[in-house]
Amino acid sequence: MKNVKRKLSPGPAKPRAATAARRSTRQRSVYSKAEIEEIFRRFSVQRPEPKGELEHVNAFTLLVAVALSAQATDAGVNRATRPLFAVADTPEKMLALGEEKLRDHIKTIGLYRNKAKNVIALSQKLIADFGGEVPKTREELMTLPGVGRKTANVVLQMAFGQSTIAVDTHLFRIANRIRLAPGKTPDEVEANLMRAIPATYLYHAHHWLILHGRYVCKARRPECERCIIADLCKSPEKSCDIPAPLIELPPQILPVAG
Repeated sequence: MKNVKRKLSPGPAKPRAATAARRSTRQRSVYSKAEIEEIFRRFSVQRPEPKGELEHVNAFTLLVAVALSAQATDAGVNRATRPLFAVADTPEKMLALGEEKLRDHIKTIGLYRNKAKNVIALSQKLIADFGGEVPKTREELMTLPGVGRKTANVVLQMAFGQSTIAVDTHLFRIANRIRLAPGKTPDEVEANLMRAIPATYLYHAHHWLILHGRYVCKARRPECERCIIADLCKSPEKSCDIPAPLIELPPQILPVAG
């Protein structure tokens, strides 16, 4: 009887190999744990209680304001929503106002026609599916028209006190520019920040980074001479190694319509 050599198929890759491959492509922070701890310690001294700059009176108006803020400034959204929220601060009142009048309130905001449709649609869904209340989970929030992951994370953090990272343009730029949590997409940056930031500082980290990007590490030219982490920063764009004095800033004042 002849011996028959059987050709063995390689089969599926081992789980460990797949995990190793994913790890090899993951972009990591260039900072040590001690350096990250010090970065956020300084942010906490400078702004002990950082706040978002979108004006709101409850979870619903926060949800609407964040949805309206896409491709718009917070100051511009605030100018439009002050009179809007005076007459429509619940889903029921927003529906009663109607899409046409809503458009009149927000016509100074970019993409206002589509945003008005979404606000009316999300108000309807809140009433139909959630009893008029803003849901407290990311999955439920993201079922609402015009609500993506970033908007959901802002609402979870600001309205319900959850430790989330909402990656907007400022935060995406900062995380990549200073190489704190590099990533090619907002989801990658969010995941990398969640891994890198110490739990002690995670709750406020979202606002610290956004405010740092908005007022110091600006898009066109970072103002390194005003940066409290200039000595720690590892950005190739850095122009200064001397940190600005670490002092607590005055309490935040929301922008006033001009």
